[in-house]
Amino acid sequence: MSPPTWRRALVLGGIRSGKSEFAEALVSPSGAVTYVATARTDPDDAEWTARIDAHRDRRPTGWSTAEIGDDPAALLDLLIDAHPDGTLLVDDVGAWVAAHVTDVTAFESVAAGLAEAVRKCPARLVLVSPEVGLSVVPSTAIGLAFADALGRTNRAIATECDAVVLVIAGNAVPVKGAL
Repeated sequence: MSPPTWRRALVLGGIRSGKSEFAEALVSPSGAVTYVATARTDPDDAEWTARIDAHRDRRPTGWSTAEIGDDPAALLDLLIDAHPDGTLLVDDVGAWVAAHVTDVTAFESVAAGLAEAVRKCPARLVLVSPEVGLSVVPSTAIGLAFADALGRTNRAIATECDAVVLVIAGNAVPVKGAL
């Protein structure tokens, strides 16, 4: 198999589209992978815990995990300080954005900071993110703020990625570059 032509990839998709599984398969040949889990855990939410457990159960034993749900600011340092020979899988950008949505007025700089960290990341990098542009417009202020913030973030990081793919019903559709 020839080496990938991309260094940074963004995998977009809807809920249960298969985006995480696609991203995991994309980095599996890399051997040592650092899985950056961005979600906060909530032991009182059985559905959320089951989703997180399913992600954990799929990870190969040789992968390391950096759980940053309680410290979302750590993502930028992890990206910038990554080893050039390493591979990072960030799953997912939506949970990272949700941790920042409380201050919508400052969000533009947050999205720009992530885009800059993606650009500076010396490792092979795959980011997984929900695609919010195909869903209904949220009817609540916080829902709309989240959708707008995530949409802007996806656009900012897609600019910095060599490849972008949209996963629809388990099928990867190339948007930018080649995987």
